[in-house]
Amino acid sequence: MSVAASAETGRRSAPQLGVLLAVLGVVYGDIGTSPLYAFKASLAMFGDLPVSTAEIMGILSLIFWSLVLVVTVKYVILIMRADNKGEGGILALMALAQRVSVGARTKRALALVGIAGACLFFGDGVITPAISVLSAVEGLEVSAPSLTQYVLPISAVVILVLFAMQFRGTGNIGRVFGPVMAAWFVVIGLLGLVEIVGHPYVLLAVSPGYAVALCVQYKALAFVVLGSVVLCVTGAEALYADMGHLGARPIRLTWTCFVLPCLVLNYFGQGALTLNDPKAASSPFFLLGPDWARLPLVILATFATVIASQAMISGAYSIARQCMQLGFLPRLTVRHTSTTEEGQIYLPQVNAAILIGVLVLVFSFKTSDNLAAAYGIAVTGTFLCTTLLAVVVFHRQFHWPRVVALVVFGFFFLVDGTFFAANLMKVPEGGWVPLILGLALMGLMTSWKRGRDLLLARWKQDSLPLASFLARLPQSRTVRVPGMAVFLTGNPDYVPTALLHNLKHNKVLHERVLFVTVENLDVPEARGEPRSEVHELAPGIYRVILRYGFMESPNIPRELEDLRERGVPFDSMQASYFLGRDVLVPAMVPKMPLWRLWLFLVMARNSVPATEFFRIPSDRVVELGVRVAI
Repeated sequence: MSVAASAETGRRSAPQLGVLLAVLGVVYGDIGTSPLYAFKASLAMFGDLPVSTAEIMGILSLIFWSLVLVVTVKYVILIMRADNKGEGGILALMALAQRVSVGARTKRALALVGIAGACLFFGDGVITPAISVLSAVEGLEVSAPSLTQYVLPISAVVILVLFAMQFRGTGNIGRVFGPVMAAWFVVIGLLGLVEIVGHPYVLLAVSPGYAVALCVQYKALAFVVLGSVVLCVTGAEALYADMGHLGARPIRLTWTCFVLPCLVLNYFGQGALTLNDPKAASSPFFLLGPDWARLPLVILATFATVIASQAMISGAYSIARQCMQLGFLPRLTVRHTSTTEEGQIYLPQVNAAILIGVLVLVFSFKTSDNLAAAYGIAVTGTFLCTTLLAVVVFHRQFHWPRVVALVVFGFFFLVDGTFFAANLMKVPEGGWVPLILGLALMGLMTSWKRGRDLLLARWKQDSLPLASFLARLPQSRTVRVPGMAVFLTGNPDYVPTALLHNLKHNKVLHERVLFVTVENLDVPEARGEPRSEVHELAPGIYRVILRYGFMESPNIPRELEDLRERGVPFDSMQASYFLGRDVLVPAMVPKMPLWRLWLFLVMARNSVPATEFFRIPSDRVVELGVRVAI
């Protein structure tokens, strides 16, 4: 049984052990490795100031209530209710918000919010492997100080191996993800529990009074500390993003009964250790373990951080494909690494781009403490975008009164906004990295969307309505030749450009003609409606509409083969695919800024050919080009 199928069964009965292990391996890798650096980075914000009981207890209280409010209440209890036909993630939430909204301006605004969140998610996907692997390998500085100089080379090798294995897919290595993460959570929970038993006073930090006291005492400095405290909730978005693959109930159950208790035990254990020995603040996580266990703990931490990185990389693949299907990115190469799981994909261009970004960050920042300054903005920015979209969805989809929706998510917006503002203080220290990445990706995506809209408008202006063409066809002297021609068209109401050029140059029309239009739906999968729609417009001429969700990859030949059951005499060996290739050139008076136009032209020239994207056999394709000025 597949994971998805098991998850679906889990919604009706108790989740199976295999599903719960899969949840641990796929969903909680990122947030599960946050104890490596979150508490340490928060203490480091006090600099040379003496750290006493008040500071340690205040930080622990902030961490505890961040986990409770942001992860448990906001995501596990509320946001995970807003699934888009089973799928989660910020783009799925954006599509859901657009569907229940009215007005083109409102939908455009929601699209910008969703794309901004997706761009920040990509920034998070670049930073997560860098900081996670570095923080794990830095354990060598505690267990084997003589190997300190090799931290960067070892981290680079681990990252290179991780990205080099991506083409194999997550199916094989995914089988060990769950057990490894289960062992990781058990170990970190036990290490924390042992220290808490010796210093149970630390448990009083569950009181929010300590967090309030810290904020009142330090004011501006406490605000800066929040920028590091938020590192404890990195990966919270993964709970929502992976909901469609694993099911909401297993994710909720695993978090409440296993992951949250283990994380709290470890954080409080680090706090107890630091209360007993302030010098442990230099590396509280690894100093929790006895001397003999520190090297094995480094190895286990390295495996756990690789899993955390894998989860973010796979998420980046899914987000990139969703952006393609929604029209915000050009066609990229999508390779399926599983014959049974549609969601297991590999995008070489995205993989290479993330790898380069990760290595640049590792050798530029050199330590996980330095990278911590760059990490929080991407996470909190995505939180803000999710909260804004949730207000619309819960008000219109779930019919919450407007006041209730604004009060509930206004509170979370205030929390997320405070975290985001605190991280803005770290922009000079490295927080500029996700901002630059996000702005660059926003520029790329919006330029592509604008260019495609202009191209479509120009195409409609120059095209011939299909109804007029069919009305004139019986009176024309067009010669019909044996065979089948398949014409791909973005608008089923207009004659494809490729057909007009074929008639102009070859002066023939095939006996059987298919006008094929691919529709990208704002749902994850086209389950609720027929995949294909067929209409015979004239003798031997058919209009075919194929529908795909934004989590699916089109396969036109396979779908056309199925049309024989519906009376369309399709023969794959006799079919020729006619595609129009637009040669884009700048117009005398461009309708978009020159920098956007340049970006659009570069992306258009480097996009994956339609034959590869739609899985059309290259030996059955005829391309007819035309120059288009935009």
